[in-house]
Amino acid sequence: MVVSATQVKKVGVIGAGTMGHGIAQAYAQEGYPVTITDAAKPALAGVKDRIKSNLKTLAREKLVPESAIEETVARITVVDRLEDAVRDTDLVTEAVFEDLSTKTKIFHEMEKFCSPECLLASNTSSFPMTEISAQMVRPERAIVTHWMNPPYLVPLVELVPGEKTSEETYKTAHEILVKIKKVPVKVQKEVLGFLINRIQTAMNREVYHLLEIGAASAEDIDRAVVTSLGFRLAFLGPLLVRDLAGLDVTCKVDETILPELDSSIKANRLLKEMVDRGEHGAKTGKGFFSYTPESIAELIQERDRRFIHLLQELYY
Repeated sequence: MVVSATQVKKVGVIGAGTMGHGIAQAYAQEGYPVTITDAAKPALAGVKDRIKSNLKTLAREKLVPESAIEETVARITVVDRLEDAVRDTDLVTEAVFEDLSTKTKIFHEMEKFCSPECLLASNTSSFPMTEISAQMVRPERAIVTHWMNPPYLVPLVELVPGEKTSEETYKTAHEILVKIKKVPVKVQKEVLGFLINRIQTAMNREVYHLLEIGAASAEDIDRAVVTSLGFRLAFLGPLLVRDLAGLDVTCKVDETILPELDSSIKANRLLKEMVDRGEHGAKTGKGFFSYTPESIAELIQERDRRFIHLLQELYY
C-alpha cells in the first residue's frame, strides 16, 4: 500500500543541485513542506538562495506574488542527513548525480527511515526503476519521475514505472504532479533514456553532424531550430505536425533524406574533441559558444523570462 495524493502532506528531496533544488521549489510553491539534503555541502548551503533567486524572477514576471517568495522558502528545511530528509515524509524524490550504484544504494537506505507507505521517486534521466529498486524490500512503491530543466518552469514530468511498480504508486505520482501544475506523461516501457532524451539525442546527432561538415554556423543552426521547430513544437507535437503536413509527403521526404543523415552510434567526433579540450559549455566558459559569468547569469535570466511567458500563454 502507498499513500494517495490527498494523503501527501510532506515531501523530501535527496540532492540539492540543478534539478533537486528546482523540484523542492515546485513542491514548496504549491504549499508542501519540503526537507532537502545533499552530500555536497556547498550545494546544500546555497540551496535557499538559489530558490529565492528563482522566485524573484517569477515575481518580476507576475507568475507568483512577492509575498510568496518568503513563504515558499520558509516551507523548505535543509538537513544534513538522508534519514532526516525522508523521516515523516509521504513522498521522496531522489535527484543525485547519474550513477546507478549510488541511486540503488540511496533507495535501499531510504526504506530504512521512511514509512512503509511513503512513495519513492527517482529523477534519473536514463536508468530503469527496475534496476534502481533491485535492493528494495518494497519496490512496488518506487517509480521514475523524470523532470525537465529547469524543473520549476518546464511542465513535463515523464512517469516511468518499473516491473514491480504498482498501479496505486503510478496513480498517486500522476495525481500529485497534476496537483502541483505539472504535465505527467506515462512511458509504458522502460526504454533507455525514456522519451525526451531519446528524441533529443537523435536530433542532436544530426545537429552536431551539420556543424561538423560546415553546413551552417552554430548560431544559424540554433536560430533555424528556434524559429521553425521550436516555434511549431511549442504548440503542436511532431506526430500532429506530420498529420497536418500529410503522411504521404512525409514518407517521400523520409525516403529521400534518411539515407543522407548521420547514423553513427558513437558520440560525435567534434563533440568529443571539445570535451577533451575541457570545453564543457557554460560551466567552463566555452562550448559551441563562449561565456563569462555575467553572460551566463543574463542568459539564464532571459531564458527563464521567456519560459515564463510561454508557460503563461500555454499552461495557465
